[in-house]
Amino acid sequence: MTLTADTPEIRETLIERMKSVFGDDSRRIDHAMAVLGHAESILADSPGVCGLVVRAAAILHDIGIQAAERKHGSSSGKYQETEGPPIAREILESMNIDAGAIDHICRIVANHHSARDIDTPEFRIIWDADWLVNIPDEYDISDSKSISELINKVFKTPTGRTIAQELFFERNE
Repeated sequence: MTLTADTPEIRETLIERMKSVFGDDSRRIDHAMAVLGHAESILADSPGVCGLVVRAAAILHDIGIQAAERKHGSSSGKYQETEGPPIAREILESMNIDAGAIDHICRIVANHHSARDIDTPEFRIIWDADWLVNIPDEYDISDSKSISELINKVFKTPTGRTIAQELFFERNE
């Protein structure tokens, strides 16, 4: 029987599988959990979106980062997008997740840095959730004008954009 339901048990199993792949790499685990938290916040304001796909993609979006570092000597997004989908697919298939959901999740993992080949509501949520976590690490959030321009340029969901404005402008006040 394939699983299509979005259940707390599936969520927890995916988290455990992700942690197993990352081992003692707490930075990567913490990042995935932060992306999951933001994805769930955006999901709550997104009726009709597949929660299973969003949660699984949030948890597994960076699952190929260590393989990228081993194989390519780099954690560059393009290598994560190459190495992540096969690892995600193996995890999801071992859990008997529905094949259509697996394909969608793997497409998100394969595009989460480039947005080349997908534009679904589930993808847009992951895109925004990942940006919400990455902005403070990669940009000077004290530069309100630049952050405002970045938010308007990169965010794909109204809820993601609102969360970004609340997060980054409340910090600067």
